[in-house]
Amino acid sequence: MLLTIIIVLFSLVLLTALHELGHFLLARKFGVRVEEFGIGYPPRIFGKKIGQTIYSLNLLPFGAFVRILGDEETDNSQESFSQKTLWQRALILAGGVVSFWLVAVIIFTIIIGVGGIPTAVDDDFAQAGANPFIQILQVVPKSPAELAGIKPGDKIINLKFANEDLQSGKVGEAQGFIASHKGEEIQMGVMRGDQEIDIVVTPRINPPMGEGALGIAMARVVLTKTAWYKAPYKGVEITIQQTKNIPLTLVKAIKSKMQGQKNNDLQFVGPIGLGQIMGQALGQGWGNFLMLIAMISIWMALFNLLPIPALDGGRLLFLGIELIRRKPVNPVIEKRITAVFFFIMIGFMALVSIKDVIKLF
Repeated sequence: MLLTIIIVLFSLVLLTALHELGHFLLARKFGVRVEEFGIGYPPRIFGKKIGQTIYSLNLLPFGAFVRILGDEETDNSQESFSQKTLWQRALILAGGVVSFWLVAVIIFTIIIGVGGIPTAVDDDFAQAGANPFIQILQVVPKSPAELAGIKPGDKIINLKFANEDLQSGKVGEAQGFIASHKGEEIQMGVMRGDQEIDIVVTPRINPPMGEGALGIAMARVVLTKTAWYKAPYKGVEITIQQTKNIPLTLVKAIKSKMQGQKNNDLQFVGPIGLGQIMGQALGQGWGNFLMLIAMISIWMALFNLLPIPALDGGRLLFLGIELIRRKPVNPVIEKRITAVFFFIMIGFMALVSIKDVIKLF
């Protein structure tokens, strides 16, 4: 448990540090002085000044930061952020967002070149060298599957009842086996990460509409691997596709909510909820964990691009206004607007985190 918490925290801090590194590298590229590059948040544990920059390690392990000259207040120095051209400032701000996408590309490239990307196929799929398996995609809350301890990401190895032993990688056969034993205890063998687990579960006789006897969604999956020299191109392709899918899924989920339909795609989680999801993914193996990190990177890139003051997208919005007006927004007004939205975001995050804590109990 402790190791899982450490890995999750380290991953989130590393993601944030790479985001800040994007700002840092472009700031240095355009001759802007970076006064501090910090891992974690103060109070400071250790700091070393190299050139004009202090590189620090700080006590609170919840992210990273860069302190750039002229970023928050106007400074007349040639090395000040505020004295650079509009396009240079825009690129420095966008550097962090681009870093998130690069992280996703690198992770997808490694996964598809080394282990393979899970791809859903139908029951008739057959290919030399491919070993399809059934994977649990979703578990309905309070269903027999959840109560028995079945988790999303589990791979079904076998299904047993008395002398029956189904070892099939076909969804149709698994569904038929479950349906034929409603109201009876069956044993499901699953692979979770590197661990094989036997779970006893009883399919419902009269399940709610659309949930199925166990309350699971499953798919036949095969690991699709790409030659190493093609993997980077495929990594870019997957990142672009997932970047398109996220807004589309979000819009679809919002429409469903507005129409009063139940939709599990629209759920807000705070740091606690995210940590719990990452911990579950880690328990399912490094491949699933890295896939989740790549998806979080894309989510964070899109979130940071939102035109909300206090985010990179909000600051880019102010630069857009400057471009139209041909003069900067009053720094005092910009700072006040940013502060208001910052506290709104903190308040929202606090509410979501409280909800996450309540879910734990």
